[in-house]
Amino acid sequence: MKHHHHLFLLLLLFFLTLRLLTPTSAACHVDDETGLLAFKSGITADPSNMLTSWKKGTDCCTWSGVQCDNNRVTQLFVTGQPDKPNSFLSGTISPSLSKLTFLNGIYLQDLRNLTGPFPAFVFHLPNLEYVYIENSKLSGRIPTSIGNLTQLDVLSFYFNRFTGPIPSSISKLTQLTQLKLGGNSLTGSIPNSIKNLNKLTFLTLERNGLSGPIPDFFASFPELRILRLSSNKFTGKIPASISALAPKLIYLELGHNALTGQIPEFLGNFKTLDTLDLGHNMLTGTVPTTLAKLTKIFNLDLSNNQLVDPFPQLNVKGIESLDLSYNKFHLKEIPKWVTSSPIIYSLKLANCGIKMKLEDWKPAQTYYYDYIDLSWNQITGNIEALGCIKEFGIGEGA
Repeated sequence: MKHHHHLFLLLLLFFLTLRLLTPTSAACHVDDETGLLAFKSGITADPSNMLTSWKKGTDCCTWSGVQCDNNRVTQLFVTGQPDKPNSFLSGTISPSLSKLTFLNGIYLQDLRNLTGPFPAFVFHLPNLEYVYIENSKLSGRIPTSIGNLTQLDVLSFYFNRFTGPIPSSISKLTQLTQLKLGGNSLTGSIPNSIKNLNKLTFLTLERNGLSGPIPDFFASFPELRILRLSSNKFTGKIPASISALAPKLIYLELGHNALTGQIPEFLGNFKTLDTLDLGHNMLTGTVPTTLAKLTKIFNLDLSNNQLVDPFPQLNVKGIESLDLSYNKFHLKEIPKWVTSSPIIYSLKLANCGIKMKLEDWKPAQTYYYDYIDLSWNQITGNIEALGCIKEFGIGEGA
């Protein structure tokens, strides 16, 4: 009996020890907890309670948006929902996030109201590879010391309020696959040294105040899939080296600049291109017939240039949005390759020299059209002939 009693006590002691040890061994590191709580203390408003689960004395590896590996925080995801007005955080980003020395990725996205300068804590995180601090209100200059973050794979400060030039030292980040600085107020020219970033798949600098010619360095980016330089102040011609991007590029967006010259014939070689935006520039001449080879194009914007006839016959399988408005075209009719498209949401052919009766236009599918703008043409007839369309503009010149 005594033997069984001893065995019982040993088993009881074992289970009690196990229960005491388990929470301690599973809890996150004290430095990580301290750093995260400091981040929370820098937040002055959290109306949708994103950080409610962040409570001192609880295992921070269980907190919302926190991922751990071997009880060290490796990923931080704090993201808002753009469609919900109260899904935001106000405040500043605490420098104490530098305590998260095992952090590999930080994703502070769509939080809208984070303020303060460039977050210096990133310089103290040797394992950091992914930085997404997007859609907030960080401001000031991007420091030249950014060149020290040589381990980064992704750097995105998409839609903040940074000013000043893009530091040429950014060219030291040779492991980068994505550089996303669109939607800020950056000025100056694109540093030519960015050509060193030959692993880039995304280069997005749209919606800034960048100026000068677009550098002719695109042969350096064999993996590039997305190039967005629209809504800046770029001048000069479309660089010839963009032709080197033909095998893999999906999005080429150069609209809303002050580019001159002709549309290059080599654009016809971009067999994987989904979106081509050259609208709102000062391009002249004809549209090259080589564009007929862009059979996979879904979004084509050549509007608001000085392009002239003839417009080539395209061989698209289905185009989602087309804008040829406000050039010097005399199309006479809506092109047959548009009419036969099985799917199209937005059609803009304003001031394209079209003369027709609406009753004579028989598009393959009318219920796909969300928006049609045929204003400043000579068009007569009854809109009801086209069935259900959300927005339709004929306007002046009808």
